[in-house]
Amino acid sequence: MSTHAKRERLLLADLLEAAGPGAPTLCKGWTAHDLAAHVVMRERRPDAAGGVLLKALADRMERIRAEFAAQPYEELLRMIRSGPPRMSPYSLKQIDEAANTIEFFVHAEDVRRAQADWTPRDLDPVFENVLWSRLEKGARLLGRRAPLGVVLRRPDGQTVVAHRGTPVVTVTGQPGELTLFAFGRQDAARVDLEGDKDAIARVRTAQLGV
Repeated sequence: MSTHAKRERLLLADLLEAAGPGAPTLCKGWTAHDLAAHVVMRERRPDAAGGVLLKALADRMERIRAEFAAQPYEELLRMIRSGPPRMSPYSLKQIDEAANTIEFFVHAEDVRRAQADWTPRDLDPVFENVLWSRLEKGARLLGRRAPLGVVLRRPDGQTVVAHRGTPVVTVTGQPGELTLFAFGRQDAARVDLEGDKDAIARVRTAQLGV
């Protein structure tokens, strides 16, 4: 496994363990146990994970996720830490880095920021640049359902368009915070929003993410 993905994987597992199976997460309706089952299902049953994007497969995906959720919490954490099975595409380093770095980062924050006493995580500049690079490539997909124009901007002025349209809301923050915003965690992301008041209210409740 590659450096960033492996680090985020182990951090996620540690946070899930510390929180406990019944802890809340930012994923609506999901406890930490539910989230752990999703992570394991995604890696070990990629044939089902397509339900994230395809509504026709959503029911099947949820059924298989529920089967994993029936397993003991400790076993799910063990499978997260040990990584995907050898036959999984996620066992390839390049795919692991490309697909899991942001996945695990976002879900780690789903656990952290659902707790009342959470504090911001200090991300190193190299990792912030990795997250920004992923945003540049995936912003259009993440912002495709936005009802107006959305521009993501780093404090240094670098920008990427998540959705074209008018009016436009500009979301400014560090790449980690912008990543959370673009993945539908608008309320938990520490960002500044510029634009018309009504437009800002709309983008805060927009269905962003995959």
